[in-house]
Amino acid sequence: MSETRIIPPRSGTAFRLNRGQRLVVIDPMGSQVADLLAFRADDPREVISNGRTLDYEETIRLTTGNRLWSNRSQVMLTIERDDTGCHDFLLTPCSTATFHHFYPDQPVHRGCFGNLAEALAPFGVAEDGIPTAFNIFMNVAVDGTTGRINVRPPISKPGDCIVFHAEMDLIIGLTACSAYASNGGSFKPIHYQIVG
Repeated sequence: MSETRIIPPRSGTAFRLNRGQRLVVIDPMGSQVADLLAFRADDPREVISNGRTLDYEETIRLTTGNRLWSNRSQVMLTIERDDTGCHDFLLTPCSTATFHHFYPDQPVHRGCFGNLAEALAPFGVAEDGIPTAFNIFMNVAVDGTTGRINVRPPISKPGDCIVFHAEMDLIIGLTACSAYASNGGSFKPIHYQIVG
């Protein structure tokens, strides 16, 4: 059994994930989002791309069997297991600007963007190199007529997980999301395991 590592509420981390290893991301308490970023380990200018992924996978509902692609059209991660089938790859990591925009009456937090920037800096990733994250367990409804988006509470239950297979050596950024709407108004930890 791989060691379970804990990301405390409203924080983030970064780590190496080698080709062939699996990353298991777990929602231990339910209804908590985790922002995921991936960079090529030996050249972090190659980075996870929502545009390439949605184009090549031909869906915005990414789940088991789908792949996450880089800006250089290379597969970075394959989803091998998905307990919820509900994630987002449209919205950017929350930031201080997000809190000023959407939550003007709430305390400002640096959000996932700030947490990712701090965690990824030792790996040579600058703030401007942070792209749109794959928002694990995030529930974003898209109106089929108007295209309007609506962030809803996650449907993930305690213990739900998603498993990624690394298709290249990667640097991973991972958070326990800080935004009120994304997590149904409360903040909880995210657990993860590296297997293999």
